[in-house]
Amino acid sequence: MGKRDNRVAYMNPIAMARSRGPIQSSGPTIQDYLNRPRPTWEELKEQLEKKKKGSKALAEFEEKMNENWKKELEKHREKLLSGSESSSKKRQRKKKEKKKSGRYSSSSSSSSDSSSSSSDSEDEDKRQGKRKKKKKSRSHKSSESSMSETESDNKDSLKKKKKSKDATEKEKDIKGLSKKRKMYPEDKPLSSESESESEYTEEVRAKKKKSSEEREKITEKTKKKKKHKKHSKKKKKKAASSSPDSP
Repeated sequence: MGKRDNRVAYMNPIAMARSRGPIQSSGPTIQDYLNRPRPTWEELKEQLEKKKKGSKALAEFEEKMNENWKKELEKHREKLLSGSESSSKKRQRKKKEKKKSGRYSSSSSSSSDSSSSSSDSEDEDKRQGKRKKKKKSRSHKSSESSMSETESDNKDSLKKKKKSKDATEKEKDIKGLSKKRKMYPEDKPLSSESESESEYTEEVRAKKKKSSEEREKITEKTKKKKKHKKHSKKKKKKAASSSPDSP
């Protein structure tokens, strides 16, 4: 038995492509891209000159706009300066007129000044009184608000303390119940689905009370028995002491 021949004939891919012939291209080739129409050096110079001319026109337009703006600014400045000069002249004239009128009516001006000063002082006193009243009312309101805030804070703190105490008591009761359930499994409720935990806690508390009462009764009985025994011992001792003395 000889081995099967699994050899395959080698096919040269380059030879296969040559045998197929030239491939029909669906788009432009590299030669088409290289042979594309290009502008000459002279045409390129003309294009650059046109661009420069356009930029020069824009620069000229901007210069003209700047010149017009400068002229408008100069006009505006002249108007302002002339207005300021006229206003200063008017002020000087008014001062001179006041000085002239003040020489003839000095007495009247002094009386008017005193009346104006008194009225000003009264107005200032009224304003100060109003300010003091406002400050007092504000301080009173702030004190009331602070008192109410402190009271509310105290109430909140008391409520929180009560809640924490209740929570701690509940936790203690639950822990005690869990311990008793572990110690006394017979006391567990028969139907856990029907009875609630609250009823179970009440039953356990009642049992606690009963057990404590029973313990108290037992302690009282033991105390009474001890007293009775002591009394009987004393009687026996008396009788024994009296019996030898009698003969």
